Amino acid sequence: MKLQTLKGFRDFLPQDAIKRNFLRDKIRAVFERWGYDPLETPTLEYAEVFEGVIGEDEKLFFKFEDTGGRKVALRYDQTVPASRVVGQYVSEIPMPFKRYQIQPAFRAEKPQKGRYREFLQCDADIWGIPGPAADAEVIALSLDIYKQLGFKKAIAKVNDRKLLRDYPYEAISAIDKLQKIGPDGVIAEMVSKGISQTQAKQYLENITTLKPNETIIQIFEMLDKLGVEKGWYEFDPTIARSFAYSDGPIWEIVIPEYPVGSVLGGERYDSLTKKLSGRDVPGTGFGLGFDRTLEAMEAVGLFPELKTVTKVLVTVFSTDLLAKSLELTLRLRSEGINTEVWLDENSKLEKQFKYANSKGIPYLVIIGPDEAAKDQVTLKDLSSGTQETLSLVDLLQKLT
Repeated sequence: MKLQTLKGFRDFLPQDAIKRNFLRDKIRAVFERWGYDPLETPTLEYAEVFEGVIGEDEKLFFKFEDTGGRKVALRYDQTVPASRVVGQYVSEIPMPFKRYQIQPAFRAEKPQKGRYREFLQCDADIWGIPGPAADAEVIALSLDIYKQLGFKKAIAKVNDRKLLRDYPYEAISAIDKLQKIGPDGVIAEMVSKGISQTQAKQYLENITTLKPNETIIQIFEMLDKLGVEKGWYEFDPTIARSFAYSDGPIWEIVIPEYPVGSVLGGERYDSLTKKLSGRDVPGTGFGLGFDRTLEAMEAVGLFPELKTVTKVLVTVFSTDLLAKSLELTLRLRSEGINTEVWLDENSKLEKQFKYANSKGIPYLVIIGPDEAAKDQVTLKDLSSGTQETLSLVDLLQKLT
């Protein structure tokens, strides 16, 4: 057997998984500070949930028949299944319904840097509020995430799909790629979809010269009241969002310190829940690109030194002193200190030191015969190389 992952899927070894947990926890904390509750939906949905609402990217669905002959699809995004939940449980959930969701999504992308077939999405949405106040809140929330992560600036580029209602979807989805492929690429893509070159040029010119409508003006006024700094949001008529369910204000967030494209995208989708369930519940929200955000944090140097979640390694001096090491480990953990204990009582201390250093554990505790006789321990700081002999009370004060 050749040991490898499927193309577009990844393993995350502990050092990478620790970074991902750090970022996930930071994002979750902001969601909850704004009053959003968690939601989880199944990895598999009936394929018909996604069909007819995504747009031209339906070709990227991972769909198949299960053993019962049902047509199913892996979760393509989180907005659609969450809207299915709203339609299904509308009589049981409070309105407005504010939720966040941090789960993997699956798309049959061509794997490349920043694009994977399994990837983590972090969404926040509001259902039940039709006006621009809800759009302003989720835009402000999305900007606050990047502020709390430590970025000097993030910019929400805002548009409204209602400004684009007179243009065919093929033109909108092409113009959405303007920043990636440039004007010539956009025109070429429209032509490839059956739009004449003259008409394609006209569409591009018309859209790039649009002015903000009253909805966008109201959103900007509310962003100001929500404390969002000037310069952290702007009107951009070329933001189109290619999802077919987008039908109101739309936005993307870019980070000037990491200019590789958007890190987050959002939209209003008032017709989506009705299309899925027949129940008219307006919605608005966003999906945060976890991998691209993580890459931006790495590029800008926003991660602390993260090698392990363990703070202390309790060594085992000998077989006779194993019980002492286990007792100390139990006490440290009961005080909320992340503690690992060495489990091979026949190992030399040198081997245990090397292990702690390789793993990045900051502290190491030794209980030898002298320490055990005096009910003390030796604490070694592996970053500085210093060590001191302490009572248990002093050890706990030092580590907490």
